[in-house]
Amino acid sequence: MALEDAKTKIDDAFTRSDLRGLSFENAFAGATSFLRRKYTKDLSGVDLAITGVPFDQAVTNRTGTRMGPRAIREASTLQPYDPPYGWGFDPLSEFAIVDYGDVAFDYAKVWETPDLITAHICKILAAGAGSITLGGDHFITLPILKAYAEKHGPLALIQFDAHSDTWQDDDFDRIDHGTFVYKAIKLGLIDPARSVQVGIRTTNPDSWGMNIIDARSVHEEGAADTAAQIRRIVGDHPAYLTFDIDALDPAYAPGTGTPVWGGLTSAQAVIMLRDLAGINLLGGDVVEVSPPYDTTGATAIAAAHIATELICLWGWTRRR
Repeated sequence: MALEDAKTKIDDAFTRSDLRGLSFENAFAGATSFLRRKYTKDLSGVDLAITGVPFDQAVTNRTGTRMGPRAIREASTLQPYDPPYGWGFDPLSEFAIVDYGDVAFDYAKVWETPDLITAHICKILAAGAGSITLGGDHFITLPILKAYAEKHGPLALIQFDAHSDTWQDDDFDRIDHGTFVYKAIKLGLIDPARSVQVGIRTTNPDSWGMNIIDARSVHEEGAADTAAQIRRIVGDHPAYLTFDIDALDPAYAPGTGTPVWGGLTSAQAVIMLRDLAGINLLGGDVVEVSPPYDTTGATAIAAAHIATELICLWGWTRRR
């Protein structure tokens, strides 16, 4: 980047006219859209919309993930200068990607929030775009899956997580981040035979047909072999990938509501995500980032990188 170019760049999030291309602004200044993409509610010509759901009222332990989308966006400003490493292509230049902002909801009317999330994602999908969502607690994945299943039918779910989130809960009006997978199965939003949970290290006797690769298996078998196993399970079925940041060990991601030791390393995560290239990924999210519990910002940095990898996974199939 030439120095003169840097001097003329300011607030690409508002001023850029081309939705494609890298961004060259000071990481410590300007508007913190995700990867310096343009902030817009205009989905015309958009291939992929990054959006936030700052909702954390479904947690069983510590709150704070309502601040997750903002922190992840800020952390992402370290990345938009170069194409993502190791992919061999630049999705930021090949695709029209925008920051679509956050879901608007009334925090005092929690019961309205699920339908608002579904409608928000449906609007993106109706415009012909995909979505990558920044959470928020893990409950938000359920209304997102409703939007995707409405358009594409039952999906293969790839879930990186310390917890299975399949605790039985037949009260479908309850809003709980620990039961969203159970409800997604019962509502027919996902196909458990084609779905896989990676990094699990908490006890739940009921899998409801989900394939489970626990954290110990990843450590013993290796990240590359685990990715190959995931690919065999999912096949070419339309897939959605949700990454709970607590899949990572607290040493790598302390800023989360329900941390569990013995988790994945960031190196294992990046190998697995990159080795999934070629799956039919329709969308994804990264959730459970709780900035108040991490003064270093490392958790948000990890989440920003994960969201970027999801963009690359989404783009890999579409450029073939």
